[in-house]
Amino acid sequence: MTSRDLDFSEYFAARVQRFRRLAFAMCGDWHAAEDLVQAMFVQLYRRWRRVRPDTVDAYARRILLNGFLSGRRTAGREQVTAEPPERPARPAYDSHERLDLERVLGTLTPRQRAMVVLRFLEDLPVTEVAGLLGVAEGTVKSQTARGVEALRAVLPAPKTPKTPKTSKTREC
Repeated sequence: MTSRDLDFSEYFAARVQRFRRLAFAMCGDWHAAEDLVQAMFVQLYRRWRRVRPDTVDAYARRILLNGFLSGRRTAGREQVTAEPPERPARPAYDSHERLDLERVLGTLTPRQRAMVVLRFLEDLPVTEVAGLLGVAEGTVKSQTARGVEALRAVLPAPKTPKTPKTSKTREC
């Protein structure tokens, strides 16, 4: 074993329980916490030579936090079920309307398009979109509103389904 490996082994033995508790406090699941800590130590080991000894705890904590946050972005959209979900209903739009939407989205500025897509197609909250794009929440709200306004101005109003008329019979 090299001195690098020995140093890392000592650090691992001294800190693994602490980081497990921290990971559990973040995610609330021991299995997920164990996965986070394992990924954190793997990433830390790869950079072990470059990490300063006086900042190694802060660096490891940052790796753990980043792993947790990136995992939450994807895990929040996943749902584990015993049975596969029912087949989705046929879309309420036809292919021409879809082409119109794609064409009109292309007319938005790249930032507005990203905000509209993230907010409405990916169903992300304003705070997450702001964090992803590195802008203020107010900017996300105003740019999304302007993008939706531009879409509404160009796209035709959605068709409402026709309700069958009931014939009234006259009884004598």
